[in-house]
Formats: sequence, structure tokens, C-alpha cells
Amino acid sequence: MTLRPPRGLSSNISTGSAFNVLEYELMSERADALGRHGLKVEKALAALSDLKAEAGPDLRERLLDEAADAVWAFFIQREICGLRDSRDAVRRYGIPKEVLARLGIVRRKQV
Repeated sequence: MTLRPPRGLSSNISTGSAFNVLEYELMSERADALGRHGLKVEKALAALSDLKAEAGPDLRERLLDEAADAVWAFFIQREICGLRDSRDAVRRYGIPKEVLARLGIVRRKQV
């Protein structure tokens, strides 16, 4: 005698319909993109924290801008994945307040 779990407990992906396969692929791509953005945030924050005190203010400003851009893209990707609250990401990555203050700012290129 074979037992099957109730349909309510089975995964929607196992039905094999084309829509569910596509949805699975989209979820996979979203998760992969979120991971790539997280690595960019880690790299940008590491470059900012490794900055020496002797470095000029221009370099610090550039690194702050790069970190803010990486965090902003990461937060957008989190929202695409359905993760609306960013407080846990701020704590987990240790994002400084001066980076958070620059989120969403569009800077003009100097000519």
C-alpha cells in the first residue's frame, strides 16, 4: 500500500506544469541576483572599512558613494524577492549610517 502526502502539503513545483517550472526558474534567478548583490555590498563595505586614515577625502567620498550604490541595488533586489524589511540586512552587513544616508541620491557627473 502506497501513501501519498495530502495535496496541501505537497510542493507546487512538483506538479510539472510549465507555469510552475517557469516560476521556479524565476525564483532561482532572483535568489542568485540577490546573492550577487550581497557580495557587491560586502566588497564595497570592506573597501570602505579598509580605508586608511591618511587617504584623502576624495577617495573616502568615492568609496562612500560606491557603497551606497551597492546597498541601494541590494535593497531593490531584496524587495523584488519579497523581503520588504531591510533592518535585518543593515544589522547583518553592518552598514554604516553614513552609507544609509546616501541611499537613492543621484549624483551628477563632474565635467
